[in-house]
Amino acid sequence: MPDPEPGVAAPPQSPRRPVWWVALLSRIPAPLLYGLVWCLGTLGFHVFRYRRRHIDASLAIAFPELDARARAAICKRHHLGFAQVFAEIVRTGALTREQIARYVRFTNLPVLTERLARGRPVLVVAAHQCNWEWLMHAMASQVGYPVDAAYKPLKNRWANDEMLTLRTRFGAHLVPAKELLPDIIKRRRIVRVIAVIADQEPRSSEKRHWTRFLNRDTAFYMGAEEIARTTGYASLFVGMRRLSRGHYEVTFTPLAEGGERLATGEFTERYARFSEAQIHAAPPDWLWSHKRWKLKKPLYGAG
Repeated sequence: MPDPEPGVAAPPQSPRRPVWWVALLSRIPAPLLYGLVWCLGTLGFHVFRYRRRHIDASLAIAFPELDARARAAICKRHHLGFAQVFAEIVRTGALTREQIARYVRFTNLPVLTERLARGRPVLVVAAHQCNWEWLMHAMASQVGYPVDAAYKPLKNRWANDEMLTLRTRFGAHLVPAKELLPDIIKRRRIVRVIAVIADQEPRSSEKRHWTRFLNRDTAFYMGAEEIARTTGYASLFVGMRRLSRGHYEVTFTPLAEGGERLATGEFTERYARFSEAQIHAAPPDWLWSHKRWKLKKPLYGAG
């Protein structure tokens, strides 16, 4: 389907069909599927102890006021929540747009759509909080404009192709993160949402912003900041909150208005503070199992 004219909302597309095995798994009744992954999450916590030492160490630094028992409770809820996200990714193969809209509710969607209606793309920056996959599907289903999302291709080509099919089911267009800025410049006349998850550790990037995050020195990607500065697009932080099993609430908060001039690092600093506040509000829903703090801040220079 061709891209819509600038300033014109995109017509809805029919959901893409997932591959047969995803379609088969997605037909498992939701209570049974959630029950199965609850068992996996429980095993991961109690038996396999998946990265429990790593998670506990990170929680101890981020929340020094918590004792071991409180940290273990957060860790367990993290394992179970991540298992639920896995079940929901599988469920995507059988969901409709209407169901996605019921499961992911936007509290202030006009904050995004009114900016898009001005005829320019909008940069949306998120974190690995709750179900970021359903967040992308919800935007692609409900915003009414194209949604382009940056992603890191998987090393296994077969797995990458399968995930691309699932991730683009509701019309989102995925762009490899390293190709995002050239793609934005090339397709700059297309009014669209440009979505970036920016809380990974920038081990492959020389441009980093160092700040105190969850009580330790932390390096952040500056890719989203570079896009905002280069394009002058309005930028929003998108926060996600778990309401109950399989139900989420999403809120947009302005990061920078279109053309706003910020000092170097200020955009990324704002993002870090919004992300940190979201994590403090619901600690189990952030991706603690990811090894976030491998980089060490250099004693001299920007690093």
